[in-house]
Amino acid sequence: MGQNLPIDTPGSRRQRERIAAPPAGVPRLVLTGRDWREIDSADMIAAWDGLAKSAAEPNPFFESWYLLPALRAFDSDGAVKLVMLEADGQLVGLLPIRREVFYYGYPLPHLRSWTHANCFLGAPLVARGFEHAYWSHLLAWADSHAGLSLFLHLAHMPASGSLHLALADVLTSQDRDAATVLREERALLSSTATPETYYEAALSAKKRKELRRQHRRLEEEGNLSVERLECSEGLAAWTAQFLALEMRGWKGKAGSSLASDPRTASLFTDALRGAAERGRLQRLTLTLDSQPIAMLASFLTPPGAFSFKTAFDEDYARFSPGVLLQRENLEVLTRADIAWTDSCAAQGHPMIDHFWRERRTIARHSIGMGGPLRRKMFAALARRETGHPAKGIR
Repeated sequence: MGQNLPIDTPGSRRQRERIAAPPAGVPRLVLTGRDWREIDSADMIAAWDGLAKSAAEPNPFFESWYLLPALRAFDSDGAVKLVMLEADGQLVGLLPIRREVFYYGYPLPHLRSWTHANCFLGAPLVARGFEHAYWSHLLAWADSHAGLSLFLHLAHMPASGSLHLALADVLTSQDRDAATVLREERALLSSTATPETYYEAALSAKKRKELRRQHRRLEEEGNLSVERLECSEGLAAWTAQFLALEMRGWKGKAGSSLASDPRTASLFTDALRGAAERGRLQRLTLTLDSQPIAMLASFLTPPGAFSFKTAFDEDYARFSPGVLLQRENLEVLTRADIAWTDSCAAQGHPMIDHFWRERRTIARHSIGMGGPLRRKMFAALARRETGHPAKGIR
């Protein structure tokens, strides 16, 4: 899996060049699986950032400024490979892949897109117009690098959009067994309404009255203000305040806060700095007497955005500071460059699901690969897992 070889390798270099030579005017496509530590260089990061700007669908969690800090924190041995597609030497597709022994607790070796607890989308970065080409080359690469793996698993995939449609097309055209093994819906903010109109439609009159009362009571506690920033000014101090605020709450007590693990604290710090340097970060803060009582870090990836992390001071829980901050966050609806915001929240989230009315479907897909026997084994496994034949993704 670690070999940096193009997928068209049936024989000698001369044979490969003859087979791979495209017609005039058609770019030569080469897909390789590379050690991410080889990609951690200024030139490669610049190419990676260029790909992110031209991506058919945004995914901040696989952009250089987020994925590289995550890999440094959680994959120091280089087990994750970046499966990269180039067109005439230009980077047009990228997905992190890892070989796994266990499949959700079961001893089933497989290849899978690499995610972690703070990665909320698994869609590859693919330049517009290369969606079909990327999936075709990736599946061929998986076939030739299967090893002991029984199938390819794609986690946290959007179940709509150009990448989803292209994958479905390629699977159908190849008559390749595949199955959607899980679908979840999470809150999405996507509307042409004004913030006030959306707010009134989303919450009942009774709830809005209660929030107005809580806002007034909170103002009685001190000087209440809202700060919205999209620059690097004061970022280090803001990040430290966020980590401390989250640590003081229930996540800190449960050992699941970002600051509970040096690796996640480092990832959060490095990712926010990298996002801010590229104009990808928005910080929203509700302060009381200049002290933060609710904070939200969002990634801006036009035409979408992602609500990455939020925290609030539980000493003020009776005032619902997190909900009041989300009220302010509805201002994103006024932006011409942002058509939707992904909550990154779990399905059925008790707060945001009642506030944001739209939904985004996120899926897990498993795909057969390799030779006939391996695919037959996968089809039997998929049928057992889903109760249906592995006849394609939903």
